[in-house]
Amino acid sequence: MRRRSGEGQAPGSVRRTADGGQRARLPLRKSLFARLLAVSALVAACSVAATAWLAVQTTSGAIRQEQGQNLTADARIYHSLLGYAAAHPTWDGVGKTVRDLAKQSGRRIALTTERRAPLADSADPESAAALPAQASAIVDPLSVDTALAAETAGASGAPADRVDPRAVGPFRLPASERAALQKTADRKVSCLSATGIASDVVRSASGRPRIQVVGNDPDRLQGTRCATDELDSPTATEKKALKALNQLADACLKRQGRAAVQLKLDLSWGQPMEPRPAVATPREQLSTPPSPAPTYAPTYAPTDAPSPVPGTRPSQSAGNGEDDRAIASCVGTARREQLGSYVASPALLFIGDTGGATVPGFDLSPANTAKIAGAAALVLALTVGASVLVGARLVRPLRALTGAAQRMRDGEDSVPVLVAADTEIGRLAATFNDMSAHRARLEAQRKAMVSDVAHELRTPLSNIRGWLEAAQDGVAEPDPAFISSLHEEAVQLQHIIDDLQDLAQADAGALRLHAEPVRIEELLTQVAAAHQARAETSGVALTVLPVDPGHPVPGLTADPVRLRQAIGNLVSNAVRHTPSGGSVTLRPYGSESGDAVLVDVKDTGSGIPAEDLAHVFDRFWRGEKSRSRRTGGSGLGLAIVRKLTEAHDGTVTAVSVPGRGSVFTLRLPADREGGHGDGPAGPEPGPAGEVPPGDELAHDAPAHGPDGSEHGSGHGSERP
Repeated sequence: MRRRSGEGQAPGSVRRTADGGQRARLPLRKSLFARLLAVSALVAACSVAATAWLAVQTTSGAIRQEQGQNLTADARIYHSLLGYAAAHPTWDGVGKTVRDLAKQSGRRIALTTERRAPLADSADPESAAALPAQASAIVDPLSVDTALAAETAGASGAPADRVDPRAVGPFRLPASERAALQKTADRKVSCLSATGIASDVVRSASGRPRIQVVGNDPDRLQGTRCATDELDSPTATEKKALKALNQLADACLKRQGRAAVQLKLDLSWGQPMEPRPAVATPREQLSTPPSPAPTYAPTYAPTDAPSPVPGTRPSQSAGNGEDDRAIASCVGTARREQLGSYVASPALLFIGDTGGATVPGFDLSPANTAKIAGAAALVLALTVGASVLVGARLVRPLRALTGAAQRMRDGEDSVPVLVAADTEIGRLAATFNDMSAHRARLEAQRKAMVSDVAHELRTPLSNIRGWLEAAQDGVAEPDPAFISSLHEEAVQLQHIIDDLQDLAQADAGALRLHAEPVRIEELLTQVAAAHQARAETSGVALTVLPVDPGHPVPGLTADPVRLRQAIGNLVSNAVRHTPSGGSVTLRPYGSESGDAVLVDVKDTGSGIPAEDLAHVFDRFWRGEKSRSRRTGGSGLGLAIVRKLTEAHDGTVTAVSVPGRGSVFTLRLPADREGGHGDGPAGPEPGPAGEVPPGDELAHDAPAHGPDGSEHGSGHGSERP
C-alpha cells in the first residue's frame, strides 16, 4: 500500500509541499498553543494581582457595609420594641416579640432593666454567652434614640420632643368615639367622592380617623360642600386628656414665672384669654399650608408613608422665640409626666450575633504578604499547567485536520479524522469527514458520468459511421430505408445532447419556466392523446380518471410545456414496461389541506425491486446494466422528471410492488387562492397520433423503465 504524504510525522515538523518544497515549522509566536498558553498565564497573573489588591482595598469597605447593614437591622428591631413599649404599660409578654424579631433577623436579642435584670432573651439562658458591658440602645418611648429613630423615620426625622408618636396614653379613644368619628369620616369620603375627589380614611395611633386626599392636594377641597370641621373637633376623651396636659404645662410655666397658655389638640398654643377656636376652620386649614413642625400623637397615621410625629409648636399669636422655647420645653415635660404611667419603663437592648462572633480584621503584615504571594504563585502554576494540558488537547485535532486537508489538496486519499468527543472541534472534525466523503462521492459520480456520456455518444456515432462506411464500400445501398436508419441514429444522438442540456440548465438554475394557469385535467388528456397510439400498439389501456366532483382539484400555475414533458416521460415509461393486456392510469386530485395538486401515473407493469427504488431518479442509472439505449435508454429521463418537478417547487416520488406495478406521484404547489384552476388550458388534443401544437416535447417524451431507463431519448425518438 502506498504511504500517504505526511504520515508518521510529528506535529509541527517539516512537511513536503505540493511542488516538492519544504514547509518550515510554524513559528512559536504564531502557534495557537503558544498564544493560548501566554494569554492564560497573563490572565492568571492579572487576576491574582487584581484579587490581592481588591482584597486589601475592599476589606474595610466590606466591614463598613456590614456594620451599616447591622445598623439598619438594629434600627428595625429597636423600632419594633419601641412600639411595644409605647402601647403597653409593662414589658410582660414581650418574649414572643423578641423571639420573632430574632428569628427574622438571625441575631440574638436581649432586654434587661436598667439594673440589668433580664426581661426577655432570644437565646437559651443556660448556653447563651454573657451580655456585653455596653448595651446597643435604651428602649424608652419617652426618650427616643435620635440616631436609631432617624434610620426608620425617613424624611420626617426623629420627633422634636423625643416622645414616640405611638405613645398616646389618655388620648386613646374608646370604641364608641372611634365608631362615631369613623362614621363621620366615611360620610365625608363619600361626599368628596361624589364631587370627584378621591380620598381615604386613615387612623392615627389614638384611633382618631382623618381624611387624606389622594395626591396630597388639600386645595382641591376648597369650594366643596364636604366640610371636615366635625373631624377636627376634640372628643370628650381628648378634651379631658388635653385639659390634664394643659394643667401640667401651666404648672411648669408658673414655676418659671411665665404666663399660662391654652393648648390645642395639635399641641400648638396661644394665650388662654384669646378668643380663638380650639380647632381651625376648614377654610383656614385649606388656605394655610401644613406646618413643617410635626403634629401631636392623636393625629398619627400608621401608614407606610412617613407620618407626622408628635411635637410642640406655637400658634400664630404666640410670643417671642425665648417664650416659645420655654413653653415647648414645659409641654414636652408635661407630656412625659402624663404618659409615664401608660408606657413601659426604660429597658436596655442588647443585639449581637447568635454565636457572639465579630467581623474579622485584615492587615498587610509580613505573614499575610507571604500568604498572598504563595497563593498567587500556586494559582499561576495551576493556570499554566491547566493551559498546557488544555492547549495540547485543543491543538492535536487541529493539526490532524490540517494534515488531512493538505493530503486532500495533494490529491491523495485521506483517512477520516478521529472524532474524540462531541465538542466544537469534534463537530468540526465530523463535518470535515462528511465533506471529504461527499467530495469522494462527487468525484466518483463525475467519473461515472463522463464514462456514461462517452458510452452513450459512442453507440449512435458508431452506427452512423458503420452505415456510412458500408455505403462507401458499396455494401449497402443508400435507399430510403438506409437514409431513415441514419436519420434515426442522428435523432438519438441529438436527444442525448438535449437531455444533457436540460439537466445542465436545471443544475445551474437557468431552466426557464413560462408559468400560466393550467387545467390539470385537460393537460393529462393531452398527454394521454399523445401516447394513445403507442399504448394501443403495445396492447395497453391508457385512461385518465375524472376528478371527483365533491373534491375539485385546486388551481395550478405552471409551465404547461415542461409539465407535459415531465408527465409524458412517466406515461411513456409506464407504457414501455406494462405487458399487453395491462393498463396505465392517470389521476389528478388535490391534497387534503388544499395546498397541493397531485398527479398519479399508475401502471400494472413488472414493478421495481425495493433495492432499486431509491435509485430510479439517479442519472445514467439502469437496473439492468446490459441494456442498450434501444432497449433500456440512457437513464436520464426520470432525472429530468425530478429536475422539472423541482423547478416548479414540487416533488416526485415512486412506490412499487414487484410483479404488480408502480405508482409515480407528482406533487405541485397549488395557487394560494385555492379552488379549481380556471385559467387558459393548453392546446386541445388533436386526433390520435397527431402531435398537438406546442406539445412536441411531451409527445416525444422518453418511456422510462422501472430501473430509471427510458424508451428513446429524453425528448423521444418515436412517434405514435
